This record gives sequence, structure tokens and C-alpha cells, in this order.
Amino acid sequence: MTRHRFHGDETRFDVLAEFVTARFPQARYVADVAGGQGMLTRLLRKRFGLEAEVVDPRGWTLKGVPARAEPYLATLADYYDLVVGLHPDEALREVVDSALVRPVLVVPCCNFWDRDRKLGRDELLAAITAHHRALGGQAEHIELGFRGPKNHALILMPPGEPGRHS
Repeated sequence: MTRHRFHGDETRFDVLAEFVTARFPQARYVADVAGGQGMLTRLLRKRFGLEAEVVDPRGWTLKGVPARAEPYLATLADYYDLVVGLHPDEALREVVDSALVRPVLVVPCCNFWDRDRKLGRDELLAAITAHHRALGGQAEHIELGFRGPKNHALILMPPGEPGRHS
């Protein structure tokens, strides 16, 4: 458990870090998109030995957490083995588009997907899933083991890459 103050369920970082390492054991380089202070990155690095970094233009990371203080673009996905967007806000579309070349774990929180229509959680997940499947990718909806309602995630696999569900 962390000793830092965060909004929402503090256990989400521990839960997500454990999930990432169990579900993506081959991932070595991880982008923590819009990762804020970098608690997920810190856990991935210190507890699990991964090369993770925050990509967030705000540049608010905790001391010792590697970060790129710039907006995340899907063109950066080639550099990483896995792209994680835990509540990526305005970076949502770029995170999802990264799944054309790399596995993505995205936990959307707000509708930064379609500014023309209001989308609740389920509609947002469905819209992202439909978009990615239309491009030939695979999508799996999961519920993570921390307090919701912002604990529903999608695992997006690139076209032609094996996944658990299509």
C-alpha cells in the first residue's frame, strides 16, 4: 500500500501492477500514459523490475520516477512492449490507437472518445471495442479488483496477434 495521497482507490496501483505482470509476462518496457505522479510506474519498476516510464505532459511525477513530460502519441507505441492507460483522459484515443502495433491495457474514466455524444461507462467501452475490432484487433473487457465504477478495462491486442478473446 502507498503512503502518498491519491484520488480514488489507492489499491488500484497495486492491483494494476500485479495484473500487468501476470497477464503480460513478456512485457519489459511499459508506457504509463497520463500516469500523473507515477505510482504505477514506481511499482512496476521497484516491485517487478520492469522498465516503465510515465508519459504525461504535466510532469508531476514523484522523485525518482522516470517520465517524459510530453503528450503521448500512438507513434511512440513501437518503443514499448505494453501501453497502459489508467484513466488516460485526453490521451484516450492515442492509447487505443497504439493497439494497432502493441498490446494495450486501458481503463477509461471519462468520455474523451466522442465529443459529439454523451457516453456512459458501458457505451464508452463498447465504442472503443467496436472501433478496435473494426481495425482487425481483438478486445477483451475485464473488471479489475479495485473499487469501481472506474475499474472496467479493455485489453486490446493488435491485428494478427493472439489474444484470449476476440
